[in-house]
Amino acid sequence: MAIYLSESDVKKLLTMAMALEGVESAHRDLATGCAQDTPRARTRLPQMALHLLQGALPAQGVIGYKAYTTHRSGSRFFVHLFDAASGELQAIMQADYLGMIRTGAASGVAAKYLARPESAVAGVFGSGWQAEGHIRALCAALPLKLIKVCGRQPEKLASFCARLQEATGVDMRPTLAPEETVRDSDVIGTVTSATQPLFNADWLAAGTHINAAGSNALIRQELSEAAVRRCALVCVDAVPTALAEAGDLLPLLEKGRLHARQLVELGDVISGRRPGRQSASEITLFESQGMAIQDLAVAARVLAAAREQGLGSPLPMP
Repeated sequence: MAIYLSESDVKKLLTMAMALEGVESAHRDLATGCAQDTPRARTRLPQMALHLLQGALPAQGVIGYKAYTTHRSGSRFFVHLFDAASGELQAIMQADYLGMIRTGAASGVAAKYLARPESAVAGVFGSGWQAEGHIRALCAALPLKLIKVCGRQPEKLASFCARLQEATGVDMRPTLAPEETVRDSDVIGTVTSATQPLFNADWLAAGTHINAAGSNALIRQELSEAAVRRCALVCVDAVPTALAEAGDLLPLLEKGRLHARQLVELGDVISGRRPGRQSASEITLFESQGMAIQDLAVAARVLAAAREQGLGSPLPMP
């Protein structure tokens, strides 16, 4: 029986541990040829846009898509999950919270495989909805003791840090200074809608890992070309997706200062097909654009938990 899961249902069911495991499994399946993913398609009108990500994880029994609309009044997210063998609809679920946790989980998985295992200090740019998932994932993936969070609104930033510190048990330090955020940080996270680089490349210390999660269009840029060029490894969730919309990378690709063959997919690092960090002094980068299979893997786990706990409303489907 197909069911509908509301935002409230998803919040009751989804944990960061579940999301980390799901995202990692999706990337492993992609690397081993057990998944298909289609880069995001967008249909734009003057007042709004429709965004569609679709893919399949046949080894996990699911195929489906996430559709969301963006409008100045807000965004609306839904995942549609089908059985990969029969094509029968399994679930429709609201996916704003799911998407936030999944986006964070991708950065958490990347940090697990690319950051130095002893990383203790992180600097994160952003204190909005998506930054919450990013921080929660980093805390779950690494033995962090301090996260410096950089934002532009002091009162909002202080409240955000207090709430996340209580939720994670990790010390959160609000800062308005980009240099303070980057200096002496083992991991840097960028989760903003910036159109200009957020920090000076010279502030990066040897051995830093960077998770860049906000630049998913040519008009968006969180990292300078100099920062990208300092990275010994440029890892992406999927090369076709990165070539379509990684705003941090596209200028270098167009100028020939970075080549597609240099991009390493996260799944290849997870599966051991490609090396990740090769020394403690390397600076590594993960550029996150988001993939349907990440959403599908997490949604499948939410659905399984919903069935176990009897949550969700029946859909009138034959």
